[in-house]
Amino acid sequence: MLLHDTALIYGRYLRQSLRSRFALLFGVLMPLLYLLFFGPLLTDLPLGGKGSSWQVLVPGLLLQLGLFGASFAGFSIIIEKSQGVVERMRVTPVSRLALLLGRVLRDATVFVFQAVLLVLAALVMGLRAPLPGVLIGFAFVGLLTVSLASLSYALAMKVRTPQEFGPAINAMTPMMLLSGLMLPMTLGPTWLDVLSHFVPFRYLVDAVRDAYVGSYATTPMLYGVLVAIAFAALAVTVGTRVFRTAGA
Repeated sequence: MLLHDTALIYGRYLRQSLRSRFALLFGVLMPLLYLLFFGPLLTDLPLGGKGSSWQVLVPGLLLQLGLFGASFAGFSIIIEKSQGVVERMRVTPVSRLALLLGRVLRDATVFVFQAVLLVLAALVMGLRAPLPGVLIGFAFVGLLTVSLASLSYALAMKVRTPQEFGPAINAMTPMMLLSGLMLPMTLGPTWLDVLSHFVPFRYLVDAVRDAYVGSYATTPMLYGVLVAIAFAALAVTVGTRVFRTAGA
């Protein structure tokens, strides 16, 4: 029943996304602009990491796509709450976990699709990365989207208005900056590098950068996988509990 219910919810929201093709393409616009206007500035600069500047920048942009996009996914729940959609779903026998998973899997599908477009554009601009590494990067984008979208929906179920939701999400900006999305944190002073290790996103970024240079059996990769899976499990658990108990 869980798989059946999840498929129903997933299909409903995926159809909504497919009807808004403009939103699908617009979501990748900001990372694409970073790629076009910021990427060439890094060419041939010593970035303190493995591989070329593109192999440093593109993994960060991929995770930036998941970070910023999934964090604001909860806005749709606030709209549905005001229209009574969430309440009508909650009184049905559909699994509460399915109500969450259907949404977050739709989000993961959308952002992985956008990540594919971003990588294709990066290949045109000069990115060279092994195919297994690129696929691993997509997997990390999917896991990160599931995690942050679950927490975003949970938060949206707790607040009443978009004016309460927006500032709470924007408060995550320092964590995103400390994750080393744009440049490796090893380029900064020692105290900043040490501080960044307390941000879970740092481990995901380092893992994807290793994957893009073909280094798979590394400590950063192991830490990245463990953090991504643990974070996703925790976020889905929290999101499901909120969907079960929070008032719409």
